[in-house]
Amino acid sequence: MRESDLRSWMWSEALDMLARADRMQRQMFQPSGSVDVPLPCWEPPADVLETEHEVIVITALPGVDPDTIETTIEGDVLKIFGRRVVPPQLRTATIHRLELPQGCFQRRLRIPPGAYDNVHRTSVNGCLIVALHKLPVR
Repeated sequence: MRESDLRSWMWSEALDMLARADRMQRQMFQPSGSVDVPLPCWEPPADVLETEHEVIVITALPGVDPDTIETTIEGDVLKIFGRRVVPPQLRTATIHRLELPQGCFQRRLRIPPGAYDNVHRTSVNGCLIVALHKLPVR
C-alpha cells in the first residue's frame, strides 16, 4: 500500500470515528421518560472543594434558572435537581446543532463527612455555587 493511500485510509477512519462519537454523544443527551414523570436524563459537571471552614460545590448549569434548582443533603450526598428548558422563542427554530442537554438533570455528589449548617446558594456566570459551612468537630 502506498503512503498516500495509507494516509487517506487513516484520515477516513478518523473521520468515521469522530462521526460515531458525535452520534453517541447526541444519543446520550436525548431526554427520556414521559412528560408526566420527569426522570433525570443528564448530569451537569461539578467541582467539590474543601477549605478549613466550608465545602464548596460548583455545578455548571448555564441557561438554568437558579430559583428552580432543588438541593438537598442526604447523609454524605448533596443532590442537585432541576430542568433546563428551551426558551419559547427557540421552539420553532431550525436546529443546526444542539449540544447543551435539555430536560431534567440530577447530580449526586459525595461530600466530605461532617455536620454542616448555614447552607448558602448563589449563581455566578452560569454556575450554581453551594457553600456548606462546616460545624466544629466535637
